Amino acid sequence: MFTMSEIIEFAIRIEKNGEKVYRDASEKVSDPSLVSLLQRLADEESEHLRWFSDLKGTVKEERVNSQVGEMGQSLLLEIVGDQTFSLKEWDLSTIVDLKEVLKIALGFEKDTVIFYEMMGSFIQGDAVLAKLDQILQEENRHIRVLSEFLHK
Repeated sequence: MFTMSEIIEFAIRIEKNGEKVYRDASEKVSDPSLVSLLQRLADEESEHLRWFSDLKGTVKEERVNSQVGEMGQSLLLEIVGDQTFSLKEWDLSTIVDLKEVLKIALGFEKDTVIFYEMMGSFIQGDAVLAKLDQILQEENRHIRVLSEFLHK
């Protein structure tokens, strides 16, 4: 169907995108507490990125028939539905309203949680599942703090 490396590569892309949003947004705001929050979120996304990159290096893949591999990629895209996990449709340099950036980041975090919850059902190994659960908790905390700033 789809390989664990493909799932992990998707997670890596998610974390890179999240880190970029937070770093870019932190350069555009003047509220010191918000700058600090955005930089901390970017740092956490960077830590998640490192963990997924390390995890990818430990995965041994079985050879997959190319037709089966294509079906797996289609299935993965179907599972995540309309969650974009990408910021291509957003030109953050043109967004001047901080609330809009926070809304984009909040949606991105919610999509990430959905993907990681789905990913958990494909992972074996208590240590890996425990780390994924820790990352999920951090992503859920990101949702809470972004929501709090958005509603200030």
